[in-house]
Amino acid sequence: MGPVWLKRLKQWLWLVALWGGSVLALAAVSMLFRLLMTAAGLKGAS
Repeated sequence: MGPVWLKRLKQWLWLVALWGGSVLALAAVSMLFRLLMTAAGLKGAS
C-alpha cells in the first residue's frame, strides 16, 4: 500500500468528484424542467 496521505487524497478526490457530479446532474435536470415548463407555457409566458 502507498502512503496514508495518498489514500486520504484519493478519498477526498472521490468525494469532491461525486459531489460535483451530483450538483451538475441536479442543475441539468432543473434546466430540463425549466425548458419543459416554458415549452408547455406554464412559466414565463405572460
